Amino acid sequence: MSDIVIRPVAATERKQWEPLWLGYLAFYEKSVPAAVTDLTWQRVVEGREIEALIAWEGDGAQARALGLVQYLLHASTWNMGGNVYLQDLFVVPEARGKRIGRRLIGAVTEASKAKGAGVLYWQTEEFNGTARRLYERVAKRAPFVRYNIEL
Repeated sequence: MSDIVIRPVAATERKQWEPLWLGYLAFYEKSVPAAVTDLTWQRVVEGREIEALIAWEGDGAQARALGLVQYLLHASTWNMGGNVYLQDLFVVPEARGKRIGRRLIGAVTEASKAKGAGVLYWQTEEFNGTARRLYERVAKRAPFVRYNIEL
């Protein structure tokens, strides 16, 4: 595989971002209304609430988007710098096993340090064994159990 470049998504790259976003949702057998996708894109482009990085293979017009990570910084009662929540991580199926997910996590780790965050964290579904194997190599599994109230 040629060099992979990880960089923030540009406002002109919705047509590359959206298939990754929809692929992520499909993997988890979820869907959201088009208005949510539009709002998510708006938030990513503004970069104030949600930040996104894309892993690219190749250059210029031949570049191909292979992976996406979206994350956000939020305040914390436990530290001064806040925490970063890595909300979405997706690599296209044909590029899995090529360390792209690891590199995307690494890029968010560096961005989190630059922001002065105290913790970078994420979650995944229990069935996602492939991702969990990666996560357990790059991070410490938290002892917390999550509870939801759907509103």
